[in-house]
Amino acid sequence: MIERRAFRVMGTEIELVVRNGGADGAFHRAEHEFHRLEALLSRFRDDSELSRLNRDGALDAGPDLLAVVELALAARERTGGRFDPTVHDAVVNAGYDRTFEEVAPDSDGCLVASTPAAGAVRIAGGRIALGPGVRLDLGGIGKGYAAERAAVLLAAAGPCLVNAGGDVATRGGPWPVGVATADGSITLELLTGGLATSGRDRRHWRRNGQEQHHLIDPRTGEPSRSDLLRATVVASDAIEAEIAAKSLFLAGADRAVEEADTAGIPAVLVTGDGRTILAGGLAA
Repeated sequence: MIERRAFRVMGTEIELVVRNGGADGAFHRAEHEFHRLEALLSRFRDDSELSRLNRDGALDAGPDLLAVVELALAARERTGGRFDPTVHDAVVNAGYDRTFEEVAPDSDGCLVASTPAAGAVRIAGGRIALGPGVRLDLGGIGKGYAAERAAVLLAAAGPCLVNAGGDVATRGGPWPVGVATADGSITLELLTGGLATSGRDRRHWRRNGQEQHHLIDPRTGEPSRSDLLRATVVASDAIEAEIAAKSLFLAGADRAVEEADTAGIPAVLVTGDGRTILAGGLAA
């Protein structure tokens, strides 16, 4: 028996799936966890813990904000700076300065020049301190973290899947998951772990006739000019999948294939010119 619950939070659609009966209590707890974490981690809520950190420059952080920032900084180190939580101002300067539903799809608004990221962030005990002018954006990794937290709660009711706008966390597979390709879709079977997609085809807009999107290249401080349209990755959990998907997207097609194959990271890569490339051990 499959039970489902859907709702909207963190600016995206959430689907909870449990392969069992009597999951109402687990659904309630998982949904509440998403709302709780949005209240802590959203850059769009003035009263969130993240917004207070960005505003004040330093904060004695609660356990969830501290955990997500530590995960993001470790990812920055591991990806050679491709994944970087200090791209906040670059995202805002590109026009993503409010929830995506409120971003004008096309306007003559002035674009502000950005500079490379790699801003200083220091953690001592439970205190997070940002360098001068540094602000954090935890949108993607925060969503992956919330998906994993919800999956822990749902698993008490049975084998489960959490889909947070494409960030997927599972427990007790197998779970078939559809992945968009250049000309259709393929189905991947997740036995365990998570899946995530990073791409420039969903959250994009125009400013002064220039195409903009939310995937910032930390090296330039501007929306990435990667030749990939999107990258979908399978990893040990939704957090690691989110990190790897963004890193491979920013790497570009050729290097992404090389890195996925070398590391054994299952990846579905779709290029801007309409090709689908399977890498990291996946085969047609």
